[in-house]
This record gives sequence, C-alpha cells and structure tokens, in this order.
Amino acid sequence: MALRALARVNLAAIERNVVALRAGLRGGAELCAVVKADASGHGAVPVARAALAGGAAMLAVATVDEAAELRAAGLDAPLLILGAISAEELPVALAAGAEVVAWNERFVTALVARAGAAGPPGLPGPASLLGPAGPVRVHVKLDSGMGRLGTRDVNEAFAVAEAVTAAAPTLELVGAMTHLATADGDLEFVAAQLAVFAPFVDELQRRVGRLRIHAANSAGTLRVPESHFDMVRCGIALYGCDPMNEDPDATGLEQAMELSSYVAAVKRAEPGDSIGYGRRFIAERPTWVATMPIGYADGVRRGLTNNGDVLIAGRRYPLVGTVSMDNITADLGPAEPDVEAGAAAILIGRSGDERQTVEDIAHRLSTINHEVLCGISARVPRQYHRDGVPAP
Repeated sequence: MALRALARVNLAAIERNVVALRAGLRGGAELCAVVKADASGHGAVPVARAALAGGAAMLAVATVDEAAELRAAGLDAPLLILGAISAEELPVALAAGAEVVAWNERFVTALVARAGAAGPPGLPGPASLLGPAGPVRVHVKLDSGMGRLGTRDVNEAFAVAEAVTAAAPTLELVGAMTHLATADGDLEFVAAQLAVFAPFVDELQRRVGRLRIHAANSAGTLRVPESHFDMVRCGIALYGCDPMNEDPDATGLEQAMELSSYVAAVKRAEPGDSIGYGRRFIAERPTWVATMPIGYADGVRRGLTNNGDVLIAGRRYPLVGTVSMDNITADLGPAEPDVEAGAAAILIGRSGDERQTVEDIAHRLSTINHEVLCGISARVPRQYHRDGVPAP
C-alpha cells in the first residue's frame, strides 16, 4: 500500500559515508557525528547508531533534550552538547552524562554548583549505561570568527579553562574548540580563523595539558585538512549532501534519503482551467495533471509553486499550481499519459535515469540543503533500510 508521503533512509549509506570521511582525515583525527535537529530530519537515533558502526568516535547535538533522547535509546557513546545550556537545562545535560561547552566563568560557576548538588552525572538505571561516574567533561570555546557562541577574548578563554581545571574533581577540561564560518566558501577567512585558534590551543595545552582540539565542520573536513586537529564534526556530509550546496557527487558520498509520494489522481485540464489556490496556474493548452497527496505540511515548500519538478515513472514533470498544505500537482503534458493513479512520485531521489537531489531543491528555493532536509516534517513517516533490506 502506497503512503501519501514517505522518507526512506539508507543507513548503510550513512555508515559508508562515515567510513569515507574518516579515510580522508589527517594525522589520526577522529570523527564526531553531529546528529542535531533529529539528524537533519533523518532520525537521530538510527543515524547515530549507523555513524558509530561506521567508526564515529563521538556524537554531538545542539540541545539537552536531543542528548536525553539519545541516552534514553541506550546509546552510551561520548556525547557533546554544542549549544548554549541554561541553568534550568543543566540537570538534563548532567543526567545525560554529556560533555558541555563553556565560554564564560559564569557558566562554569553554575555548572559547579549544579554538578555538586546533583552528585555524579549519569542516568538512572544500569550503571553500565554511561560507564563509571566521573567529573563533568568540559570544552572551552574560542570565537575565532563565527561571531555567535564562544568568547572572542583569548584571555577570557584562558580564564575559563583555568576555572574549569580549578574545579576538579567536579569538572574536567577535556577539549578546546572553535567553529568555521566560511569553510564552504571563503578559505582565506578560514585561514584567518585558524591563525587565531592554533596559537591559542598550543598555549592552552602548554598551560593545562593535552586536550581534544576540534574546529572543522563538514566543509572544513572536505576542504581544509589543516583544520582537522584531533577531531572533526560532520553533520550534512553524513547524509551524503554537499556542504558547498552544489554537487553531492563531487564529494564521493551517497545521499541517504529518498522522499516520495504517489499519484492520487490524473485528470484532464482544458485551456482556461486553473489548478490550485489562487489560480496561479491556468492551462494554456489541453493537458493532463497529476495530483500527489504531499504538501508544505510535509516539507514541500510553498516556494516550489510553479518552480519545481517531480519524478514519475522515470520522467521529470514540472510542478504547477500552488503547493498547498497537503497536495501538489504536476503537468504531465498534452499527450495521453502513461502515468496511472498509484504510481510512485519522487521528490528527492531517483526514478529510472532521472535524479533529483536535495541540492536541486535548495537551488530552486534559494536556500541550502540543510534547510530542505530539516523542513521535512514529523508528519512524514521515516522508513529505514540497508541498501533496500529493511532495517530494524
């Protein structure tokens, strides 16, 4: 039975992508799989498991709730929360046994107070889930040019690191990080960021000892080997998408998601007949129109109105009429169509020799592949497989 909307995710492709990315790392660097935003719509828990099977050394998320979800699923890998954590959210982070990021002494003070009150970190349940209880593991963040989280002041970053080390055994300083702003474009600015970050971490390690140093995102991993340090943080590349938002084939990775619907109806449109809200498509000649029960509530953005394609039976057809909440329509052309109700309709993926990538859709919308993937809503069921074999 066809589903009105379905996202099929190939976990074997994700695992192979991790293997391929790790093979390109310099100097023994490890890979951290960034599975925030529900692994960009692919499903955080199954993607995390696939990434770990491919050799990822660590997982990362943006929020405390994302960390708690992974722990509740039984994942016991090292886990880093990349985003800001409020005082109210600290108990969740500590319960997850997550590593956290600090860039001011106020947060360190709050962390010490909360960790001391809560006792050793760890989730309720079997002691083996997170391993031995121990100090809260902290990474200090220097803002070398992204301009968001982290301190721009090198001296403040040193002070934060020293405050963490002074809080032993409640806290342990384990890492230092920054985030590259233009690794998908302006490599001169990346070089400027690294020129700030590298001396900082050299001096920091001289003061406090060996740390895990990390800076590279997916684009940095693929384009800037000198940013690999001890670990890279890959998100979009896990899913086989191009961090430069151009050609996924150029990365040598495999796009892991297919988004599909099916043809629910095929009907004739005569000259002057309109399709959809606002009559934004009016037939200028006799034609046939297919309707598919997927829409912007599923993640097919309204900006694709008269501005997109769908693949049906190995052929590419233009979307016509307004993308609505629950339906889209495509022009099959004036000839009697060989498309019947029930035929698969591919929004992302392959049909015969035709292919539509996440990047293709992003270009239509003047956005990036991340946003397209994150926009595929929870209303769309996810189905997991390994090269076509259903995955548990």
